[in-house]
Amino acid sequence: MKILCISDTHNRHEDIIIPETDMIIHAGDLSSLGKKNEIELFLKWFSELPHKHKILIAGNHDFGFETHAQWCKEIMPDNINYLNDCGVTIEGLNIWGSPITPYFHNWAFNRYRGLNIQPHWDLIPEGTDIIVTHGPAYGFVDELDPHFVRFGEDRNIGCEDLLYRIEQVKPKLHVCGHIHSNGGIMESNGETLFVNASVLNESYIPLRTDPVVIDWVNINVLIVEN
Repeated sequence: MKILCISDTHNRHEDIIIPETDMIIHAGDLSSLGKKNEIELFLKWFSELPHKHKILIAGNHDFGFETHAQWCKEIMPDNINYLNDCGVTIEGLNIWGSPITPYFHNWAFNRYRGLNIQPHWDLIPEGTDIIVTHGPAYGFVDELDPHFVRFGEDRNIGCEDLLYRIEQVKPKLHVCGHIHSNGGIMESNGETLFVNASVLNESYIPLRTDPVVIDWVNINVLIVEN
């Protein structure tokens, strides 16, 4: 199975090269502010893609998925698996997804680190093969551009609690976005391949228009090589 990974398209989805694969995963921030018209336009585009399996989570910009959750559920096309702290099994692969990110200026799906965010990660079940979250895990594909970091601050802003759960569950693949400066980067801890699938740069320009494709059969080789 070949899996296409994209994230942070922010209404620029039609500017992205979308190769045909067995599965497509979008790791959130499909919109700019999560307005209803933005969501409707994206869902129409996403549902019409030829990929057999479609996985979608929301991101911190996608306010409508949080404030109008029932409406989003009602308009969600049947061929899109929308994951919000839940999972789905597709062709034997256990996939779990969440839009939650550590608190930052009160964006959508924000939770404070520690006791507030940990319950979301505790929901990730053992035996999960692919974890999809909008934000990265701490220390993996989570480095801010140096221009956005104040002196003495940590460039790595991923979630420590998420990393802890990933190290417990040991999925083969973790797909995220959120940190545009790390888009297209893959890193591994020897057990999990971490992919930042952001396609826009920090200026919201489609920089990585040819997104990441993962060959699931050879993913162990990718993990070793990284």
